[in-house]
Amino acid sequence: MGTIEWKSDLHKILDRIDNEQLLRTIYDFLKQRETAEEGQIWKTLTEEQKREVYLSYEESQNDNNLTDWDTLRKKY
Repeated sequence: MGTIEWKSDLHKILDRIDNEQLLRTIYDFLKQRETAEEGQIWKTLTEEQKREVYLSYEESQNDNNLTDWDTLRKKY
């Protein structure tokens, strides 16, 4: 998928979200990433937070640990 397709899909997903808190969270995340230098956010994490990120990544490799989009959408 190219940049244009990613942007188009993101716009479609965002247009379907009505939860203001979720939209604010997504906005804050993207805004922070837009202005941060690469690696800057990682440097602010504690060692415990870094371990949690690594653990989450490892767990995400197993499809049984993932939540499908429809379930998340219903929840929020």
